[in-house]
Amino acid sequence: MADNRFPVQDGPPSEMEDIKENSNYLRGTIEEELENRITGAIPDSDTKLLKFHGSYQQDNRDERNERRRKKLEPSYQFMIRVRAPGGVATPDQWLAMDEIARNYADQTLKLTTRQAFQMHGVLKRNLKQTMQDINASLMDTLAACGDVNRNVMCNPNPYQSEVHAEVYEWSKKLSDHLSPRTNAYHEIWLDGEKVEDSRRAEEEVEPMYGRYYLPRKFKIGIAVPPSNDIDVFSQDLGFIAILEDGKLKGFNVAVGGGMGSTHGDTNTYPQVARVIGYCPADKIVEVAETVITIQRDYGNRSNRKNARFKYTIDARGLDWIKTELNERLGWELAEEKPYQFDHNGDRYGWVKGQDNWHLTLFIENGRLKDTDEHQMMTGVREIAKIHTGDFRLTPNQNLVIANVTDENKKQVEELASQYGLTEGKHHSALRRNSMACVALPTCGLAMAEAERYLPSLIDKVEDILAEAGLSEEEIVIRMSGCPNGCARPALAEIAFIGKAPGKYNMYLGGGFTGNRLNKLYRENIDEAEILSILRPLLLEYAEERQENEHFGDYVIRRGYIEEVQSGLDFHATNGVKN
Repeated sequence: MADNRFPVQDGPPSEMEDIKENSNYLRGTIEEELENRITGAIPDSDTKLLKFHGSYQQDNRDERNERRRKKLEPSYQFMIRVRAPGGVATPDQWLAMDEIARNYADQTLKLTTRQAFQMHGVLKRNLKQTMQDINASLMDTLAACGDVNRNVMCNPNPYQSEVHAEVYEWSKKLSDHLSPRTNAYHEIWLDGEKVEDSRRAEEEVEPMYGRYYLPRKFKIGIAVPPSNDIDVFSQDLGFIAILEDGKLKGFNVAVGGGMGSTHGDTNTYPQVARVIGYCPADKIVEVAETVITIQRDYGNRSNRKNARFKYTIDARGLDWIKTELNERLGWELAEEKPYQFDHNGDRYGWVKGQDNWHLTLFIENGRLKDTDEHQMMTGVREIAKIHTGDFRLTPNQNLVIANVTDENKKQVEELASQYGLTEGKHHSALRRNSMACVALPTCGLAMAEAERYLPSLIDKVEDILAEAGLSEEEIVIRMSGCPNGCARPALAEIAFIGKAPGKYNMYLGGGFTGNRLNKLYRENIDEAEILSILRPLLLEYAEERQENEHFGDYVIRRGYIEEVQSGLDFHATNGVKN
C-alpha cells in the first residue's frame, strides 16, 4: 500500500535541479575554478557538480578555530573516491593508489563500505594531476558520488571464488552500462577534446539519465548467499544470486533500501529493500536500467530529503513499483526463489579457493596507514610488489589478498606477519564486526566522532565482554558521525549515530544477517552512559540467551526494543524497558 504521509512531490524543483540543468552536463565552471589560485576552494554550485566527478570539497575541522583566529580561510582540501566495481583492483592498481595517496593525499588509504578507495587531504592545486594519475592506472572516479548510480558492490566471496568471478563480471557490466555518458569528465580532468555544441539533444548526451540526472544518489549491490556482506537490503536495488548445483542461474530483485535519515524529521527514515521477484542472470542489466529510469521519472525533485528511491516506492506502494517495472520491461519478473543468509561479516585469515589461496585482513574502520605499532600501508605495498592475483575491498572495510598461488603463499604470509597485518585476527569478535564512517575532522556533515572514536569505545566494551565470557561472540556494532548512515548503522545489532560532540543516539535490535532495522533505545548519551547501559545488557545476554541466539534477537525477545521490519515503523513509539 502507498503511505500518504510521504508526498510524491511537494513543491517546485530544488536548487540542485537548477544547478544540474544549467551545468552543461556536469561541466559548470569547474575547469575555470581549478585555475583560480587565490583560494583553495571552489564555488558552492561547482562543489555540488564536483561530486559527480568523484570528489567532495571539505576542510579540516580540527583547524577551523585556529585559522579563523588568524583570519585565514578554512583549510580546504578534497576527498577523492575511486570506483572499483565489486571492490577488485590489480596489484599495479593498488600500487598506484598507494603512491597517489602518499604523493598528494594524507599518506593513508580509506577502504569504504561500498568497496571503493577514498583519499583525503588533496589540495586544489593537485586535484587535476591526482585525477589523471588515477585514470592512468585504468581506474576512475566518475560517478563515485553524485545523483547517479554509485559503485556497484558484490561479494568478495573468498570461499566461493568460482561464483565470485561470474558475479564480479556482472557488477562490472552494471557499472559500465549505468555510468554517465557526458564527455565533461574527460574534458576537465584528462584534457579531452571539448565539445563546443552545448545544445545537443540530451538523449545524445545522456540517453538514460537525461539533463537532470537522478533525483538523488542510487546504490546497487549483488549478494551471494549465504553471505550478506554487502548488506543487500540497504541498497536502492539489490540482486540476490540464486545458485543451483553451485552455478549461477539468476537473481532475486530487491528494491527500496537506504540508510539515511535526518535527526528530528520523522518523514525521513532508513528502510530495508523488499524482494519483488526473480530475473534470469542475462536480464540483470535490463532490469537495473529500467528500475533507474523509474526513479528518474518519479523520484521527488522538490525535497532532497525525500528523494531517494525508498521514498518513491513508499509513497506509491510496492504493488505500484512491480506493475511499473513489468510494464516497462515488457515481461514480468518471476516469483522470488528461496535463499538463506547466515552472516554479513567477513571471514578472516587464509581460505583455500577453487585453485588459489585468499587472505582476508582486518583493517579497522578501513583506514590503511603506517603507525609506530603497525605499518599497514607499507606491508600491503610490499605484498602488492610480489602478488600475482588481485585485491578485493570488502563491504566491511577490510581487504582480501585474493588468488595467491601456492608458490607465493609463503612469501605473502611472511610479509603479512612481518608488518603486523594478521594481528587483527586476535581482536575480539566485536571489533572484527565493527564499522565506522570517516566523520571528523573532514566530513562536513559529522556531528560527532566515529572512525577516530569507535576503537577506544570498543576497548572499554571489550572489558565487559571479557567479564561476560563473550569475547568471541559475534555482535555487529557500527558508528556514524551523523544520520546519513555511511557505515550502515541502521542494520547493526548495536549502533551509535552522532548527535553532538561526544553525544550519540544508541540503537539496538538490528538483524545479525542484515535483514532487519534496529530502533532508537537511548538518545543523546555520552560514553559513561553508553557503558552503563551496555554492561547489564551484555551480562544478562551471556546468562539468559537461547542457543545460537544473536544479541539483536535477544533484546527484542526480552522486550528491550520493539522489532522493526519496515522503515515506516522506525519512528513509532518504542515501548521499551527503561
